[in-house]
Amino acid sequence: MNDSLVEKRYFVPFVLITSLFALWGFANDITNPMVAAFKTVMEISNAKASLVQFAFYGGYATMAIPAALFVQRFSYKKAILLGLTLYAIGALLFYPAAQFQAFGFFLASLYVLTFGLAFLETTANPFILSLGSEKTATRRLNLAQAFNPMGSLLGMFVASRIVLAALESDKRNAAGDLIFPSLDEATKAAIKTNDLMVIRDPYVILGLVVLLMFVVIALVKMPPIGHSNNIHPIHSLKRLLANKIYREGVVTQMFYVAAQIMCWTFIIQYADNLEIDKSTAQMYNIVAMSIFLGSRFISTFLMKYVDSHRLLMIFALGGVITLLGTIFIVGQTGLYCLIATSAFMSLMFPTIYGIALADVGEDATLGAAGLVMAIVGGAIMPPLQGAIIDMGTVIGLPAVNFSFVLPLFCFVVIAVFGCRSKAVMS
Repeated sequence: MNDSLVEKRYFVPFVLITSLFALWGFANDITNPMVAAFKTVMEISNAKASLVQFAFYGGYATMAIPAALFVQRFSYKKAILLGLTLYAIGALLFYPAAQFQAFGFFLASLYVLTFGLAFLETTANPFILSLGSEKTATRRLNLAQAFNPMGSLLGMFVASRIVLAALESDKRNAAGDLIFPSLDEATKAAIKTNDLMVIRDPYVILGLVVLLMFVVIALVKMPPIGHSNNIHPIHSLKRLLANKIYREGVVTQMFYVAAQIMCWTFIIQYADNLEIDKSTAQMYNIVAMSIFLGSRFISTFLMKYVDSHRLLMIFALGGVITLLGTIFIVGQTGLYCLIATSAFMSLMFPTIYGIALADVGEDATLGAAGLVMAIVGGAIMPPLQGAIIDMGTVIGLPAVNFSFVLPLFCFVVIAVFGCRSKAVMS
């Protein structure tokens, strides 16, 4: 058996599908800062602004299983093309959403956009796993996933330098207070119109790029993987539910995604509590993502020598330590601890994914859907964290500091899974 990371015959499909990881990374990380942007522009609470994440990650939960069934009926390539179509539609809907100036319209646009992302993630992850030896499958997925933070970095840069820096509603006076809330209604309306167009434009351009990617993939021949009419979904689901590692992997993935989204979304609020403006705060997010990217390549290398289960547990415990600093150290050092947490998150998604699907055989397509549905963790917990932040102070700590007990708990769950999965599979 050929144990190379990527076989030569699969090189072009591998490169094209890997590029999709950057595409949804961009969507994820240009959207995270929009929670803070919409809060100011629309003059809403942190909890309500966090509905951005509820809509974004809720789309994954809605469409993951339909995407898996589509793959079984047709093929990975057709599912990817449908995913790109939905992605483009959702992004382009930002144009009318800005015209109507309706927060609910923006949420609906993000919801449709993530229908497309659900199709892409449900198909791309198992597709990458299938492009070569099972021995190198988890490493191959880690390599492909390394391109996700590259797209994320670009999304963060666009959010920081093109969106947040241009928002008139985020201007402050000499005392560091926002000017926008004190303005008259006519001035506010003009600023709101301007700022919503600033938010709109990157998404519309993104939609056009996605359509171009659709054309490229449509013209390239892909391995005929994914078509499997002989697998009954109900029987497949029963086998998956009977698989202990898979069950626990889905739950763990839900907690991981929740932790990731909370750490990256609310870094702006954490910095805001230190009187750092949104654009500058987003630069800290870019540093965090750069650390995440570097650590992803390092962890992929370490997997040649350290068992993936053990490495997952070690990294989760590292995240627990940095988040304790985030919670209990009030000030710039606490912010640095939050940034450092990204180093430990780097290997988690693909490693949990690979461990969970390691022994599911022909049920991998539906199994992948379950793991993509687990991304709903990013919809559930951020609004809860936003509600905690709105409290102001909790047990003598700034509420934004205390709110990171939620991702802290998530890392404990991940550490337990790393330990338990090692024990079960040994």
